[in-house]
Amino acid sequence: MSETEVEDVIIVENVSKSFGSFKALQNVSLNIPKGKIFGLLGPNGAGKTTLIRILTGITGPDQGFVSINGKDRQIGQIGYLPEERGLYRKMKVWDQALYLTKLKGLSDSDVKANLRVWFERMDMVDWRNKPVESLSKGMQQRLQFVITVASNPDILILDEPFSGFDPINAEQLKQEILRLKSEGTTIVLSTHNMASVEELCSHVCLINNGQTILNDSLSAIKASYSKSIFEITFKGSQVAFANSLGFQFEIVSIKEDNDVTKALIKSHGKVSPNDLLSALIKHLTIKSFREVLPIMHDIFIDMVNNEQLAETR
Repeated sequence: MSETEVEDVIIVENVSKSFGSFKALQNVSLNIPKGKIFGLLGPNGAGKTTLIRILTGITGPDQGFVSINGKDRQIGQIGYLPEERGLYRKMKVWDQALYLTKLKGLSDSDVKANLRVWFERMDMVDWRNKPVESLSKGMQQRLQFVITVASNPDILILDEPFSGFDPINAEQLKQEILRLKSEGTTIVLSTHNMASVEELCSHVCLINNGQTILNDSLSAIKASYSKSIFEITFKGSQVAFANSLGFQFEIVSIKEDNDVTKALIKSHGKVSPNDLLSALIKHLTIKSFREVLPIMHDIFIDMVNNEQLAETR
């Protein structure tokens, strides 16, 4: 087995899928590393759901190749939480969880043991005998999450898992996702919530119009879309600060508070942060220094808008 196969639990190579004349996916390629949280992003209608259905084996690609756990077209042990509700409304919560979890092939005793653990962990013990239709949208989403993870899958695909959750329940779910990741679970997170991407994902793929337009680690993406803006807090003269910058930097904002000044500056050249600091510390006491990297919300909007502009030309 090659190093790539060891590191990547899911490999998608040049996958295309059409429905009639509509091209849902066009030569999509991506690698999902083992034990990481991978963000699958894109506007509505971009092709994310089609790709997820191919990954889960619900449908197959027209062209291309999908490898999961090193096997061609074998779905492996995948837990899939769809955005749409897939519950039987008249069934009781415990009966519903038992039925759907047993479909994964576990023994009756294992299913019950796993569900007991998760019902306690997610504060659902008191729901056991309630009909599903009596649950709120957020409670139904929590039940579906438990059903998804109760079979201990190696890979989790979560489509908008925070939908319907208030901030407290969303935080609880976030901590459970991080705990599963720490235990080695590979997680694919499809979401429009860029704050969740910032908090959880180490790798990101952005799909638009059925094509991959961005695919890399989150840190690499932010670095590549850097706008060379730095935040500096210092003690000393603002005049000395401005003189130290020279002509290669523009002061975006500057404010003094209790003898400490905070400034945002933008570079117009390729001056290294070390060179900038060397120039500043000769005249000032530097309290903090950091590059202000773009957030995924802004990168998402810029990339999608740029794609749309390119199509109209």
